[in-house]
Amino acid sequence: MVCALGAAVCFGTATVLQAVAARAASAGESGGGDAALLLRALRQWRYLAGLALDGLGFLLQIAALRSVPIYAVGAALAASLAVTAVVAARLLGVRLSGLEWGAVGVVCAGLALLGLASGTEGDRTGPDWLRYALAAAAVAVLLLGGIGGRLSGRTRALLLGLGAGCGFGVVEVAVRLIDSLRPGDLLVNPAAYALLLGGGAAFLLLTSALQRGSVTTATAGIVIGETIGPAAVGVVWLGDRTREGMAGVAALGFAVAVAGALLLARFGEAPAEEGAAERA
Repeated sequence: MVCALGAAVCFGTATVLQAVAARAASAGESGGGDAALLLRALRQWRYLAGLALDGLGFLLQIAALRSVPIYAVGAALAASLAVTAVVAARLLGVRLSGLEWGAVGVVCAGLALLGLASGTEGDRTGPDWLRYALAAAAVAVLLLGGIGGRLSGRTRALLLGLGAGCGFGVVEVAVRLIDSLRPGDLLVNPAAYALLLGGGAAFLLLTSALQRGSVTTATAGIVIGETIGPAAVGVVWLGDRTREGMAGVAALGFAVAVAGALLLARFGEAPAEEGAAERA
């Protein structure tokens, strides 16, 4: 659970650091398009630090998924929005409303309940067909992105965000279904292909959703997609359980943490504020 919370801190902080660097890069020079902006951002230590935190967060996420149930890890990752909100308030001068500060507290309370009630990682490997179904789900994420890209407005943002969340969910489940890292075993394990395809598709859809559309709507879709489905797979097929007699507490903690994250959905991308780049 400590690894899951550490991953949330890494991802949430990385979002703000990369936002600060990207805005400073765009304010310092004009023109050149997205590629030039990315190159300018890569010359800034904040952007590089954000990338390093993303990498560390991914390693912590893998460690957590190998130790505690998927539902606990998914809720903790959704809680990275609370981290982003708090760090953005500090570094970007973003003003949080009373409701948003309350949502941060709600997320923390939900995670505390999950920490108390979560059992160990399930000991089942799942049926053989689950690996193939996971690979098919990764392909479906790409198809969902193609459909969503043809739409507009909130429907587009919601569909792309939901697709991105499902892609991240595929990664969460795939980590549990990869039981050997030997190259020969990875080549014949459909879960390994699902991890690569699902993760790549998720980042593509996430970028597209945040570029054109409501950040709040897209992030809400991501939170739903990366928590509910993977949690159900872990409980039904992989043997994820709670501590004895604490199933109700775990369910309440999961619901509370996800609800709090949804209230903070606008922080899916660190919000801009006039003068933020200069203050940073």
